[in-house]
Amino acid sequence: MPVVLSTKKLNESQKSLLLQAGASLVEYNAIKIDFVPFEVSSPIVNAIFTSQNAIKSIQDSSFGIQDCYCVGEKTKLALEANGQKVIKMTEYASELADYLVKNHKNDSFHFFCGNIRSDEIPSKLKENNIPFEEIEVYKTTLNPKKFEIQFDAVLFFSPSGVKSFFSENKLDAAKAICIGTTTASEVKKYTKNVVVSNTTTVESVIAKAVNTLKNDD
Repeated sequence: MPVVLSTKKLNESQKSLLLQAGASLVEYNAIKIDFVPFEVSSPIVNAIFTSQNAIKSIQDSSFGIQDCYCVGEKTKLALEANGQKVIKMTEYASELADYLVKNHKNDSFHFFCGNIRSDEIPSKLKENNIPFEEIEVYKTTLNPKKFEIQFDAVLFFSPSGVKSFFSENKLDAAKAICIGTTTASEVKKYTKNVVVSNTTTVESVIAKAVNTLKNDD
């Protein structure tokens, strides 16, 4: 039975995808998220979100947002569930940055993010003189844990999670299954044994892990 480590805790339906495929699961949260107080001028016309954590941080806030631009299908769904209008969703931050530069040169934005975030969107907006305000709404801290057992696959969901895992562990022969190319780029600093999911969802990472392990049999 292959043993899979997930660097974030999965929900029941996600766990079942692995268990039904005959895998054994070990899971932990490689990073810790803490929401922080913040202030914004209300209302906001254009808001950028690249993570579901940023959306959770604004759920109880009273200010209004007219239009949202986001990275990831799950982020889009979370925004819509929160009553927000999503104008554009892309799989990666670089794609959203290119879209904003091409289509919104004369607009300004509020970027809701954590203390550790990709620089792709801010740097692209700065390069093209598009005004934006960065609002830090949560903090990410590493939550390292050392494992003595060997895994057949390790699931990675963010560059921060990668740094946390490798601060205490090595992969040896295990496959690193990554949620996207940004996370994969971080993993490649530690191992060449990297596989990238077809889409940037947890379910796609699990499906890729199942298929990879099956092909290794």
